[in-house]
Amino acid sequence: MKKTWKTELQKYVDEARGLGLFMISAAFFDAFIQYPGLPFRHLIASALLRRFLVGLAMGLTALYIFTSKFGKQSGAYINPAVTLVRYNLGDIGFTDAIGYTIFQLIGGSLGVYLAALLFPVWMSHPDINYVVTIPGKPGIWVAFVLEFFISFLLIAVVLFMGIRKSWDKYTSYAVSALITTFITFEAPYSGMSMNPARTFASAIVAGEWKSFWLYCTAPVLGMLAGEVLYLKTKKYFTPVKT
Repeated sequence: MKKTWKTELQKYVDEARGLGLFMISAAFFDAFIQYPGLPFRHLIASALLRRFLVGLAMGLTALYIFTSKFGKQSGAYINPAVTLVRYNLGDIGFTDAIGYTIFQLIGGSLGVYLAALLFPVWMSHPDINYVVTIPGKPGIWVAFVLEFFISFLLIAVVLFMGIRKSWDKYTSYAVSALITTFITFEAPYSGMSMNPARTFASAIVAGEWKSFWLYCTAPVLGMLAGEVLYLKTKKYFTPVKT
């Protein structure tokens, strides 16, 4: 397809659309399942099970974004840390890296704003708080380490599965499963972000910037470490020639 300003702009809009949809889904399902004024919170006593249900909803949302037409058109990075890795690997150019990041920030923020307009009581409740990501009770450094680790693991899975076409076709499902798993088990420690734009989107609407630096550094460092591991070890995998 010939590149025009319209096709290039559409890619950026697709990135905004992807993260915006993800944030609307995150806000709705977190509130629907966790808000004290709704039945789910009382019907399901187990916090672990409630987080699993939220995680499952978010994993399926991510899967839809990854496999959608608009997701395929842009690559569905929907994350500045992923965008940086893809730029480093030469998959996108500098202009796309900047454009993607700006529109990810815009799209995610608009998604949370829309959720706040549609569900103002739910979103403003302290138990939901615009689905902000903040460190849990174990503290900021536990949150940092875990954000680094889950970001490292996510990008490593994406990159190594991309080596072979027979693996790559399952990448969207693997990432979606990881999102579900991380929300279920890791969210109480860091809020499970892995994404500076995702954290920014909630923070700007809630006015909650506590430890914001953590979510701008740990996911980026974790994904860059995953990129280094990939570059150092990919030679040990034999790609399938097509």
